[in-house]
Amino acid sequence: MKLVIASGNRGKLAEFADLLGDSGIDCVAQGELGVGDVDETGLSFVENALLKARHAARATGLPALADDSGLCVDALGGAPGLYSARYAGSHGDAGANIDKLLDALRDVPDERRGAHFHAAIVLLRHADDPQPLIAEGSWHGRILHARRGDGGFGYDPVFLDPQRGRSAAELDPSLKNRISHRGLALAALREKLASL
Repeated sequence: MKLVIASGNRGKLAEFADLLGDSGIDCVAQGELGVGDVDETGLSFVENALLKARHAARATGLPALADDSGLCVDALGGAPGLYSARYAGSHGDAGANIDKLLDALRDVPDERRGAHFHAAIVLLRHADDPQPLIAEGSWHGRILHARRGDGGFGYDPVFLDPQRGRSAAELDPSLKNRISHRGLALAALREKLASL
């Protein structure tokens, strides 16, 4: 099956390539097909993933896979949440987003710095698919006081995986992809696909 990945985020595209590498699915990024991003106007991760997948499927005529994900911080009432990529204003400025997050948590002690990444993944067989396959995953940890590591992308340098004692940016990419919110959601999606 040929599948369009409804994302322009290079970090996400690399993760999807790794996670789907042995699936037999031929993945192509929407940008390679001349498809741009769609406005994320949904009120949930699932709604935004559906918007992105429908846009890519409609523009290409191919089945489409999309995810919407974000960082939800307990002490901030779940923020930045849906607005994780544009938390500091401009879309995709990871450095500014991290700076704003660390500033917001400056006086918050470790025991109140709980957070989780959440991902919703949607697979549409065609643009008007009335029964999209939807899977979700969460990765729980806490926010560090400063950046650690130079791998990954987004908030990875300040997200601590407590089981391993490392930031997401310090983890080996293949391990991170297995245990992350996106990895867990994609594993659940693959189970759903296998049962079709």
